[in-house]
Amino acid sequence: MNDNEILNYLLAHKDLKIIQRKDMFHFSLDTVLLANFCTINKDVKEIVDFGTNNAAIPLLLSKRTHKHITGIEIQEEAADLAKKNVSMNQLNDQIEIIHDDIANHVIDCNTKAQLVVCNPPFFRVDEDSNLNENEYLTIARHEIKIDLEGIIKSAARILDNKGRLAMVHRPDRMIEILNLMQKYDIEPKRIRFVYPKVNRDSHVLLVEGIFKGKKGIKIEPPLYAHNDDGSYSNEVRKMFGEIIDE
Repeated sequence: MNDNEILNYLLAHKDLKIIQRKDMFHFSLDTVLLANFCTINKDVKEIVDFGTNNAAIPLLLSKRTHKHITGIEIQEEAADLAKKNVSMNQLNDQIEIIHDDIANHVIDCNTKAQLVVCNPPFFRVDEDSNLNENEYLTIARHEIKIDLEGIIKSAARILDNKGRLAMVHRPDRMIEILNLMQKYDIEPKRIRFVYPKVNRDSHVLLVEGIFKGKKGIKIEPPLYAHNDDGSYSNEVRKMFGEIIDE
């Protein structure tokens, strides 16, 4: 490790550690929400994480499943950090990190996935753009290297029949997401809105669709991230791996 890297436990999981760089994107609550929201059933053999960054999502998914996980990351230094995190946690047999562009990877890949997860850049280049920040954060936050349609199109290309795409995004782009999913034959099946606390507007959207799935969508119960006093809700604390007294 160097002076630019920080080593922490991954949330409350004392058997997982993660290195994050001060100048690069850090995983957030969105990461944790997506890793807990996505469906991992008996049919899942291969999971792909689009834009894995430092491999936080694959590491969290390793607590839910022993199935093989591939993380795709376009930024070379982020991919190197992801590989370091996977090796440090002795998960090389389960998690593979590939330095590549998502669109290129799905063209060249011969392996179908039964689950694709993605915590994508939320901002269009012309929206809330602060492109003067460092390049690592700009690429992680803005649709510079790939946009929403590119992500969904790429997922459709790599998904097995009845495979699932799970994403975390912003509620104000929900209609765009649902339309693009249907455009590429991914039928939206589950939506969950996340709220900062009770009586506040939703700030996070969780959505999952099935490739060549039947029509019909389920709106799941709301998830409140915080209590009135600002502390994390019990549901979120469970996702963090903390022990909750029922």
